[in-house]
Amino acid sequence: MPRKLGKTSDQRRAMLRQQVTDFLDYGKMETTVTRAKEIKPLAEKMITLGKKSDLAAYRQAMSFITREDVCKKLFKEIAPNYTERNGGYTRIIRTGIRRGDAAETAVIELV
Repeated sequence: MPRKLGKTSDQRRAMLRQQVTDFLDYGKMETTVTRAKEIKPLAEKMITLGKKSDLAAYRQAMSFITREDVCKKLFKEIAPNYTERNGGYTRIIRTGIRRGDAAETAVIELV
């Protein structure tokens, strides 16, 4: 069962789309462990689409990613680095506990 992350389904979808977009833009981001675990499969799916590099895949990626410049970067710069690799494009490194609410934090980054 998917994690709800304390949000309604449309809010959750919007948040995950935005986080995946930012993650692909910067190549690394710090967030909570549960959010990182939700972002990981979505980001990997986008990179797999980027590896296909045809118009249909580009449009599929654009329907999820919120910024066109990030989508172009995905297809031109990020995905070509992983042509030899079959999945496992991201890693999650736990970084400890957040002071404000004691949530466990992690860094998710491109391998």
